[in-house]
Amino acid sequence: MPESLSLNGLLEKVRSYSPEKDLGLLKRAYHFSREAHCSQKRGEGSPYIKHPLAVASILADIKMDVASISAGLLHDTIEDTRTTMEELKDLFGSEIAFIVTSLTKLSKVEFRTKKEAQAENFRKMLLAMSEDVRVILIKFADRLHNMRTLQFLPENKQQRIASETLEIYAPLANRLGIGWLRTELEDLSFKYIMPDLYDELQRKVAKRKEEQEGYIREVISLIEQKLREQGLPGKVTGRIKHLYGIYQKMQKQRITFDQVHDVIGLRILTDSKANCYAILGLIHSLWTPIPGRFKDYIGVPKSNLYQSLHTTVIGPKGERVEFQIRTEEMHRIAEEGIASHWKYKESGIIDEKSSKYISWLRDLVQVQKDVPDAMDFLEAVKGEVVPEVVYVFTPKGEIKEMPLGATPVDLAYSIHTQVGHRCVGAKINGKIVPLRYKLRNGDTVEIITSQTHGPSRDWLKFVVTQRAKTRIKQWIKAEERAQSVELGIRLLEAELRKHNMSNALMKSDEILGAARALGMNSLEDLYVAVGFGKMSPHQVVNRLMPEKAVEEEPVRPRRPVKEQKGVSIKGIDNVLYHTAKCCYPVPGDALAGFVTIGKGVTIHRKDCPNLERLALEEARLVDVDWQASADANAYARLFVETVDRPGILANLSALISSLNININHLEATSTQEKQGHITFIIEVKDSTQLKGLIHKISQMEGILRVKR
Repeated sequence: MPESLSLNGLLEKVRSYSPEKDLGLLKRAYHFSREAHCSQKRGEGSPYIKHPLAVASILADIKMDVASISAGLLHDTIEDTRTTMEELKDLFGSEIAFIVTSLTKLSKVEFRTKKEAQAENFRKMLLAMSEDVRVILIKFADRLHNMRTLQFLPENKQQRIASETLEIYAPLANRLGIGWLRTELEDLSFKYIMPDLYDELQRKVAKRKEEQEGYIREVISLIEQKLREQGLPGKVTGRIKHLYGIYQKMQKQRITFDQVHDVIGLRILTDSKANCYAILGLIHSLWTPIPGRFKDYIGVPKSNLYQSLHTTVIGPKGERVEFQIRTEEMHRIAEEGIASHWKYKESGIIDEKSSKYISWLRDLVQVQKDVPDAMDFLEAVKGEVVPEVVYVFTPKGEIKEMPLGATPVDLAYSIHTQVGHRCVGAKINGKIVPLRYKLRNGDTVEIITSQTHGPSRDWLKFVVTQRAKTRIKQWIKAEERAQSVELGIRLLEAELRKHNMSNALMKSDEILGAARALGMNSLEDLYVAVGFGKMSPHQVVNRLMPEKAVEEEPVRPRRPVKEQKGVSIKGIDNVLYHTAKCCYPVPGDALAGFVTIGKGVTIHRKDCPNLERLALEEARLVDVDWQASADANAYARLFVETVDRPGILANLSALISSLNININHLEATSTQEKQGHITFIIEVKDSTQLKGLIHKISQMEGILRVKR
């Protein structure tokens, strides 16, 4: 084992930046971990202790405290050995036990899919991170070492781990401002996800670096000379854009590698903010800046506290040269982020500066308390860690950072939930704009509110922040629940009157007993179920009159289409339902049900375009399937586009009838372009028969298109 991956090497690293600390805790953690993992091996055959030691070494590289490094040594003990949390707590204290437990996967919980398990584990870890940021820093070190040794795993695992790293961990490292970690995680992921492209780019970058080394030295020499002449302190270095960054640029701008001009750039570190701007002025006086390529992240820092001046100029010999100008302190924060100035007090609470890095996470955790689904939480985190943002101003001049694509409604909810709920309009730079307007850099946004206004379901179509989506859904759900209670009470009272039963029963122990027998926890839940259409009033009355069951009146379907039979709705009996007239599902189609207040369940095909809009309210979707014994015909709609000529409608009708398929209704029109548009409503047995018909129609002469 190399010196850097030994206990002595680790202790030396920690002493180099924390000489006064007692390292006894670290030694005990190492020996405990070594003993606990003594019978285990890594994928490449080395002793397992090599992994926790490597994780601890990475943590020492970023100058973490002794408790964090000890937790790094112990991070797999609960999950992979017989060690318990209580044992760790007794031996190493509650602080380290909390961190290790937060990093331990939920192995005893059964999940339906592996993806769901990963989402729940990630959620557990991030919730812990909102209390103690060291949890994620140790996880980063763990993930980094796993990525560095990924070649020892099977290819399918390489792909899965690399994809997860690229989708979640690299963006999260960027959100927390740890630039070097984000870069390494992205490049390592890129190497395993697209190995051929990675190798090709690596060769091309090395070749260009070799070709441009002389040119870069020449520009650095010239800049250093000009800095001396102006009395400006500055250290100039060349830097190469990381491979995944180059690949992203090629994809985003749809260009080839040869068209990427800033593969190699220059970085200038100076001593003060004022000198950053002075050096920028000097560069712009030497060479022509390229319009649109100047960014001032010092005046307006990124959300991860990144600060720097970026500019691209037409340098010597007409070559484009990109410059980054920052102070030494800005550079440290750009590379190390939250790990650069986090300082724990005795209580383990992070300082004010570090808390800025995770204020977004705490806000997200707060918003997600009412949305317990782990997959939703994971998607929300992905949305929050995407780096592309716009900066807008409030009327008082306060800067607000919003995700790319955000609208005034998103901004309103970011200010306060009630501001979002009461939002009726917005002014951008003094002019009234639609609420779906996409905010742009530099916009001054004034939110217009009204005390009598509430959110609209349509807002869910255009808001992009998780906070806005969650708050709107909560408001709609509460409003619809209140409406359902009111409607449910009216329907039940009407049913009681129909059977000469007293309304006093509505608040009696008998109806509460009936509600519980029907699986409801309270009367309000019962009213909601009846109001939503998940339960019919006659079911409740039957429970109140068991000796004389009440027959429900048959539901008369709307003409001309009869009601579809043979559908079972999971968890709901005897519920009113009807098939959607937007998609006409037939047996064999995958189904989804949508609960409508007072109308029961509407049955859609799962590929129905309208379902995506309806699915915004997931709580109202129910599982639906065809009953195996169903033998009734189903109504289907066919749209046929034809050449407009005599006899084609007759030929189509004859073909359909020859297959023993009944035509229930048809509409035919012709267009100015001499095309015929014919819509049939037909009766079919199932999707197989319908597909056969579509195939036969598409082969007829004069048919341009046929679809459901």
